[in-house]
Amino acid sequence: MKFLQEDSLHEECGVIGVYRDEKNAARHAYYGLFALQHRGQESAGIAVNQDGDIEIRKGMGLVADVFNEQALNELQGNIAIGHVRYSTAGDKDVRNAQPLVAKYKKGDIGLAHNGNLVNAENIREILEDNGVIFHSTTDSESILNLIARYSGKGIENGIRNTMSLLKGAYALVITTGDSLIGIRDPHGLRPLCIGKISDGYILASESCALDVMDAEFIRDVEPGEIVIINSEGLKSIEPANMCQKHLCVFEHIYFARPDSVLDGDNVYDFRVNTGRLLARQRKIEADMVMPVPDSGIPAAIGYAKESGIPYGEGLVKNRYIGRTFIQPTQEMRENAVRIKLSPLKKNLEGKRVIMIDDSIVRGTTSKRIVEQIRKAGAKEVHVCITSPPVQYSCYFGIDTPYRKYLIGAQKSVDEICEYLGADSLTYLGLEELREACGYKDQFCCACFDGKYPMEVPINEDDL
Repeated sequence: MKFLQEDSLHEECGVIGVYRDEKNAARHAYYGLFALQHRGQESAGIAVNQDGDIEIRKGMGLVADVFNEQALNELQGNIAIGHVRYSTAGDKDVRNAQPLVAKYKKGDIGLAHNGNLVNAENIREILEDNGVIFHSTTDSESILNLIARYSGKGIENGIRNTMSLLKGAYALVITTGDSLIGIRDPHGLRPLCIGKISDGYILASESCALDVMDAEFIRDVEPGEIVIINSEGLKSIEPANMCQKHLCVFEHIYFARPDSVLDGDNVYDFRVNTGRLLARQRKIEADMVMPVPDSGIPAAIGYAKESGIPYGEGLVKNRYIGRTFIQPTQEMRENAVRIKLSPLKKNLEGKRVIMIDDSIVRGTTSKRIVEQIRKAGAKEVHVCITSPPVQYSCYFGIDTPYRKYLIGAQKSVDEICEYLGADSLTYLGLEELREACGYKDQFCCACFDGKYPMEVPINEDDL
């Protein structure tokens, strides 16, 4: 299993949708996917719609691996949807790469999905019992089949009926007929925003994707909302029932790019604030505050400003290694941290350092980083984490291990500190996290407190 080899949380994917008058919508989607590459490096794909006919190109690897100039020139259409993937549901297989495209009685339909359904197995079993043949192992294909199945009276009707059956997290971009459609689940667990360009609209997982296309940010898609874009403009269909927003708080802590704005919150400011709050939470005598790059950088800046302790770089990141760096042998897995991060001995030697990171999952990576810093000559290593202990599994599209693999669920803070070999360990408290969130009750923090926004299937390994 993947989580036995890796020690970090992973977002499932990022989605992009483009509607414009020109037929080169695929090129806009391509640039958008580059901006969203941090959300998934396993596969990439773009589907274009021209007059209802959908063509697709997708493959394993990074956006630059899958697309070149010729490929983009061949993808002609005024509507495009794109996807970058890190698998949580489904195996690593090109058949699971998205977007997914199918033909049904109304024509072609394409879909790209960010999130994870908690009732996916039940839905798939019902569909299979009714003769539906699946070509992938993703829950996204079940969504596509349901929409096609219920669209006899129109795509809006098909989407509404499908949403009534889905349980879990989903941000969807869909194209069929002459329309681009965006959908966000009733809890708003996964982000989706709307941008405006001169001759159309953009849908994207994060606002940073709008910036590269010089699109004007309009707003976020609301929980449970359906947005339909076509030649008549943008139409919003409000949710049938009242919806309560529960955006995954790890979007702010780690997943999103720092230059994104999610549901009105500037991600960079949020991370700086968590650093400030950590500094107030516990006073530590030290010579330098250093981040674990990249997500720890804003928080380390905030900690340094609040504490008055100088900010400095202690680790250099190899920019040519992605999150899915191939680790074919156990020895290479053990050495992965050294390959990705190198200590700056000149900055560390003889120093009492405060190391800022976003989270600890299994603890193996943090342990090796602490070891590296000590070997580089640091006198003391104090670990500060910008989130509370991860104690519960996620069922909504984040690749977390079962609870028995989560060090925060199995050990006390003191025991974790001893395991890491650190001089001290400080987690951001739940109350401090609430303060960083502006005390807004619109976040899912279930991985910290076990309070899921809906009923979830509990595996015996999660107990």
